[in-house]
Parts: sequence; C-alpha cells; structure tokens
Amino acid sequence: MSISEPLDDPWAADSPGDRLPASRRRGSEGRGGREDRHDRGRDGSGWDSAPSFERVPPQDLDAEQSVLGGMLLSKDAIADVVEIIKGHDFYRPAHETVYTAILDLYAKGEPADPITVAAELVKRGEITRVGGAPYLHTLVQSVPTAANASYYAEIVHERAVLRRLVEAGTKITQMGYAADGDVDEIVNSAQAEIYAVTEQRTSEDYLALGDIMEGALDEIEAIGSRSGEMTGVPTGFTDFDSLTNGLHPGQMIVIAARPAMGKSTLALDFARAASIKHNLPSVIFSLEMGRNEIAMRLLSAEARVALHHMRSGTMTDEDWTRLARRMPEVSSAPLYIDDSPNLSMMEIRAKCRRLKQRNDIKLVIIDYLQLMQSGGSKRAESRQQEVSDMSRNLKLLAKELEVPVIALSQLNRGPEQRTDKKPMVSDLRESGSIEQDADMVILLHREDAYEKESPRAGEADIIVGKHRNGPTATITVAFQGHYSRFVDMAQT
Repeated sequence: MSISEPLDDPWAADSPGDRLPASRRRGSEGRGGREDRHDRGRDGSGWDSAPSFERVPPQDLDAEQSVLGGMLLSKDAIADVVEIIKGHDFYRPAHETVYTAILDLYAKGEPADPITVAAELVKRGEITRVGGAPYLHTLVQSVPTAANASYYAEIVHERAVLRRLVEAGTKITQMGYAADGDVDEIVNSAQAEIYAVTEQRTSEDYLALGDIMEGALDEIEAIGSRSGEMTGVPTGFTDFDSLTNGLHPGQMIVIAARPAMGKSTLALDFARAASIKHNLPSVIFSLEMGRNEIAMRLLSAEARVALHHMRSGTMTDEDWTRLARRMPEVSSAPLYIDDSPNLSMMEIRAKCRRLKQRNDIKLVIIDYLQLMQSGGSKRAESRQQEVSDMSRNLKLLAKELEVPVIALSQLNRGPEQRTDKKPMVSDLRESGSIEQDADMVILLHREDAYEKESPRAGEADIIVGKHRNGPTATITVAFQGHYSRFVDMAQT
C-alpha cells in the first residue's frame, strides 16, 4: 500500500511504499512536401485549408501519405493503423477524408484499394477534393510495402499531439492575457487543456447516433462474452457487486450516513477490495482521518487484528504473526492516501489528473464532501450552493478521468426524528443537488447504533437508494467494528 505524504509533492522517484515497515522523433518539419505544407492555411478559404498559424504547425505529410498508401495496399495495415490514429490526427483534411473512406469500406467487409476508395469518394462527391483518383494511386506508389504502416502512423500521431499542444498553449496564453474571471478557475481551465492533450482528446465531442450505436453494441457483446464476469471496480461485497456489476467509470457514487455509522470504514472496504485484492490503483483523499490512522484501520481489517489492541499497545504474539503475514501484500498495494487538510475542489482535481497520468488510477474516494472547500476566490452565496458546486464538479471529474468517484456525505437529523431510523435519500445534508448529480446513492444504517440491545446487533444495511443504471435494493452485511470492516454475512 503506497501511503504518501500529502500529494502536493506526489510520487517522486522514490516509492512512497519504501517508507513502510519491512516486508523516435524527426524534426517537426517532416520529411518533405514543403510547398504543400506552406499552402495550407494561406487563405483560409479552401476546403483543404486550416486555421493559419504564425509558424508552420508540427506535421509530416510524407508520413501521412505512407500511412494511407500502406492501408490501400493491405487490410492488415488498416487493422494496425486504426489502433494508433484517428481521422483528426491527419494534418491535411484531404488525407482525413481518404482515411475515413478506407475505414468505412473496411467496416463493411469490402476491399479498400485505390479503385474501390475512388468509387466510394465519387459516390460521396468528394473525389475532386482529395485530388482525384490519380492521387490515390500516388499514395500507393509512395510506399514500397505496407509493413511499416504502423511506424508511420506513430509519426502522424505524435505530430497531432504536438499540434494540440500548440493549440492548448495558445488558449492558455489567451486566457492569461484576458484575465477574465477568477484566477483559480483560469488555472483549472489551463490544467484541463493540458490534460486533454495528454489524453488525446479533441473538441469534437459530438457524434451521430449511428456512430455511437456501433460502440454500444460492441460493449454489449463484450459484456456477454465475459459470461457474468465483473465489468466494474469490485467492492468486495458479493450481493452489492451482483446488483451493480461493480463501480463503473464516470460514475459518481455517494456514501451517506449519520455520524459513527461507518461511512469511512465502508469506503476503506471498497478501497481494500480494489487495490489489495485486485491490484487496481486507487486514491483516498481523507479530510477527516490522518494517514497513520487509515493505515492502522486497513491493517486491522486485513490482518484481523483488533484495532483497539493496536491503539492500546496490547497486541499479542498471535496478533503480530497475523500482521506480519499480511504486511507484504498490503504494503505493495497501489493505494495512495492524501490527508492534506482543507483540500479544495481544484486541488483534488489537479492531483487526480496527475495520478491518472502517472498511475492510471481506477478509483477515487473523498472523505468527506462537507469538509471540502470550493477553492475559488469568489464566495458562494450559501454553503448549500457551495456544496452543490462541489457535487457537480465531482461528477465532472468522474467523467473527465473515466473513473468511479466515491464521495462520502453526512445526512441531516431526519432519521433520528423518525420512529423508523432508516435513512432516506432526501436526508442528504445541505444540498439536493448531491442526489441529482449522483449516479448511485448508498445509505448506511445500523440498528445497534441507536439500540444497543437490538436483535440485529452486528448487522448493517447497505441501502442502494438511487441507482441510475439499475435497480435499488437493501443489502445486509455484517459489521465487525473491532476489525474496522464490513463483510458479507456468509463470512461471519
């Protein structure tokens, strides 16, 4: 388990886990085509033009021609190239048009050669825009073999990333000079621009339904081929995972309860299942507990050593044996912990972006929502508005990073004022927008927290009160407070 110092100085060359107990580029001018390169963007009015730059943007037209020539020679080259570049990676729009036509024919199982591609472009009314059928034959003649198509595709992709970096830098410069708005928001926008470059994203985020349907059908087919295998991040609770199929990328999950119900414990159980059991990188931002306390809870749950024995210094020889047995696996887990106080939403977003780039995190946990600060210099009209803004930003973070984000939240006193103490989604404290933004709301309830002599002592209800992509349900688990964990009833 990698337990770091606060993430302001994250993941240096030395692994944070070391502190735990023992246990190809060419020049940007390309390889030729200088006259064609300088023609592009000169008047900005032609179909094959692009926005003008003061300097020629990074590109390699010879590599683009070699990629297309290889694809026209071999369908195997098409399969290789499509995994490396997208249509918008081409500098010349004419090349993107040819690329799209090749892929459309390939997708229909038809041959993609100069004759068939020319016919397809004629059908679309685009043949003259790409230079006519003779240009397609020129593409084939530009490359002796299709074997190096993927190598040329890498060059095209690299140039595209560099162009996007130039565009992002220009946007950031403009934002800095304009000084329009809150400084923290400008910095956050600048970070998002750079992150979008590294994630190879583009501004064309809209797609026709027909294009989307193909991807959706592929996902459905892939899920079916796994024969019930988990598709999301597992939580370690059998019935819950059966209900949800795990926690999915882009989801915002809220775990809510009254104080002392075990919100943090349940969140740590989710983190243990992801990082320790399944080796999925996770991060916990703890605004309530220190990192040493979190580490002790994790060890208690994993080694089944009573937490109060650790805290009171009364561990037995058997306790030490259990601890030593579990320490190597726990220490090596890709779990990152940040206990920085008063973290703002913008700080969390910046750290998560860095973690995603460097460690490809699969799960983010924030404990807890009401302790966060919005981080902007503008003060929100009310605390409710501030929490609403943070809730919305957490959902955006989940979508941006494509990971599930778990946010812990307090409930108001509603359950304590009712005869039936079970919480409801409407009890979420300070903001109804939490309910709106969340894809899933998990309410935690233990009867023995209100009535010590309850016949259900040692039991807890995980109430899935909202589930955007599935049914709701109440799942009963066992609460082992002395080990600081919840477990399936069958494990008791």
